[in-house]
Amino acid sequence: MTPKGVAILGSTGSIGTTALRVLARQRERFVVTALTANTNSALLREQEKEFLPSYVGLVCGDDELHAGWGGGSDVLVEAATREDTSIVLNAVVGAAGLDATLAALRAGKRVALANKETLVVAGALAEQACREGGGEIVPVDSEHSAILQCIGTRPRSEVRRIILTASGGPFRGWSEQQLADATLEDALRHPTWTMGRKITIDSATLANKALEVIEAHFLFGLDYDQIDVVVHPQSIVHSFVEFIDGSVVAQMSVPSMELPVLYALTHPERASDDGVGGFDPVANSPLTFEPVAMSQFPALGLGIAAGERGGAAPAIYNAANEQAVALFLAGRIKFGDIPKAIESALERLSDLPSGNREELLEADASARKHVMELF
Repeated sequence: MTPKGVAILGSTGSIGTTALRVLARQRERFVVTALTANTNSALLREQEKEFLPSYVGLVCGDDELHAGWGGGSDVLVEAATREDTSIVLNAVVGAAGLDATLAALRAGKRVALANKETLVVAGALAEQACREGGGEIVPVDSEHSAILQCIGTRPRSEVRRIILTASGGPFRGWSEQQLADATLEDALRHPTWTMGRKITIDSATLANKALEVIEAHFLFGLDYDQIDVVVHPQSIVHSFVEFIDGSVVAQMSVPSMELPVLYALTHPERASDDGVGGFDPVANSPLTFEPVAMSQFPALGLGIAAGERGGAAPAIYNAANEQAVALFLAGRIKFGDIPKAIESALERLSDLPSGNREELLEADASARKHVMELF
């Protein structure tokens, strides 16, 4: 077979490095055509030497550019729209990945989407870009990959609801008083997944699960009352799909992002791969499930409500959360201030116009400014 070209946006991050491990084992199927990073020029240089892409771009750090590299914010779109690229794996963190996703879809590419903010901020625009250019979105998130695998070729009319699983994060079982005193070190100590700092904090607040609910709404065309969340501490069952006849299908595996990355590249086919190894149901037992403690994790309810409200609200939610998390990581606010900042931004700004990309980006900027002015 002729290998398909793959561009990795955010190649030096957690998902990007995971994807390159997968691609290193799948050289007969895929060739890396483009790599981009935000600031990590040293690792990007190592990746370039190993995979020999035809395009390399660094978003920030002009002084770190090597000969032949692209530089600046435009490198994401440039990498995503190259003729030698069939699949764009968007692993950029935050709303910065939006334009590259839209450009790739308009260019007819498959977007293996790990940048959930694209659909949260501009789900309707992404759907429009798919229609205009013939591109497609295949999710990389383990939960959405699980849903895709469970639904298979069945029509959405046969789906009663989907159930996203959440590990519960590092603060599962903590009281509201304990959460008020939670430190950055506490929040970064995720029990089952190794991820970047921003998404690890989102998992601690359960904001990440709210983003996934909104993303699932757009990916699978389901109403919000058809999307539930349950805590599953072992992170073995990645999601459930309940069909209209009452049958429930679940997708299970050890918690490794290599599996959903590979499936996003090969969907609807499967490729032989020994990177993760076999599954032992006895060794991975018992499996338990719990309701979400919504009062302890208000960011989840705020995000779902923002999704239901629509318009600018999801973009406001995402931007306020990103800004608040950045302040928490910098030691400027407390853990409990993150949902407070989100709630304040939503109350003040949710009615902003949202009919196009420019208005959504203006809403995004307004939310970030609002959060900065709160503290």
